[in-house]
Amino acid sequence: MVKFGVIGTGWIAEEFVKGSQLVDGLQFSAVYSRTYEKGRAFAEKFADVPVYTDIEKLAASDVDAVYIASPNFLHYDQSRLMLENGKHVLCEKPITVSPDEFTRLSSLAEKNGLIYTEAIMYLHLPARETLKKALKSIGKISTAHFDFSQLSSKYQALLRGENPNIFNPEMKTGCLRDLGIYCFYPAIDLFGKPEQIISVADFVFTGADSSGTSILKYPDFTATLTYSKIGQDHCGSQIIGDRGTVTMESVSKLTGMNIYYEEDKKRTELCGDIEKHVLMSYEANDFLNNIIEPEKTKEKYLENNRIIFDVNETLFQVKNQVKIL
Repeated sequence: MVKFGVIGTGWIAEEFVKGSQLVDGLQFSAVYSRTYEKGRAFAEKFADVPVYTDIEKLAASDVDAVYIASPNFLHYDQSRLMLENGKHVLCEKPITVSPDEFTRLSSLAEKNGLIYTEAIMYLHLPARETLKKALKSIGKISTAHFDFSQLSSKYQALLRGENPNIFNPEMKTGCLRDLGIYCFYPAIDLFGKPEQIISVADFVFTGADSSGTSILKYPDFTATLTYSKIGQDHCGSQIIGDRGTVTMESVSKLTGMNIYYEEDKKRTELCGDIEKHVLMSYEANDFLNNIIEPEKTKEKYLENNRIIFDVNETLFQVKNQVKIL
C-alpha cells in the first residue's frame, strides 16, 4: 500500500482523492493546509487522517508520496522539499514555472530514486490513444484548433476590483498557465514542437493574462490555440484532415470526442462524457504503477516527462513572447 499526502484543499485536490479511491494500492493518509480548520474539513470528507499545518512535518512523516495542488508559485519549493525527504511527487500543472526548475527537480528525483511528474490528465487518459488512432484515418491534416475558454468563477470578484489568486501575477497563475496549457499538450504530443510560434495575449488590471492565442507553425499545416478565462467556449476543438475531422467538446478531458468522415458524412462517437474524478483516477493509477513497478513503467514515465518538459519549455517561450509575469 502506497500512502500519500495531499498539499492543498481546493476542489481539484478533492477530485483527486475521490479518483484515488478507485485505485487499489493508493491510500489517502495525510493533508497539509495553512489552517487546521480547512485541513480537518477536507480530511473529514474522506478519512480520519493527520492534518499538518507545518509542511516540514508532512515532509518528515511516514507518507510515501504527495500530491501537490497548491498555488503555482509554491510548486517548486514544495516539490523540492518532498523529494529531499524521500517522497514521490505528483504535482498539479504547471509542474514548475520554468523548464530549468523542472530539470533541476527531475535530476533530484532521479538521484534519490523517486518519481516526479505532473498531474496532467491528458497524458494518462485512455482516450489519448483513441485520438492518436483516429488521426491516422482522417488523411492529410490541414489545420487544427484547440480551445479552452472557460469563464472563471472568480471573474465577478475581478470586476469588483478584487485580486483573486487566479488573476494574481504573484501567484504565477493567469490564463496561459491555467487553461492554455491544456491546448499545448495535445499539440506537442500529437505534432511535436513547432517550427515557429506566434502568440498574443490580453491582460486585466492586475497584470495577469486573461486570454490568449498562439499560432503553431508546422512544416505542412498550422495549429491555432485559443484560451480565455473571461469568456466561455461552446464550439470545442477540432483536427481537420482531407478525409475526416475529429472534434472534441473538451480538450482537457478528451470527452465529447467524435470523428466525421467526408466519404459517408457519418459521425462516430469516440469518447462520451466521464466524471472528473474518474478521469483523475487514471493519473493516480499511473503514479502508483510508476512507484511500485519502476522498471516496467520506466519507458512510459520518461516519455511522459519528456513531453512535460517540451510543453513547459514551449509555455516559457510563449510567456516571454507576450511578456507574462
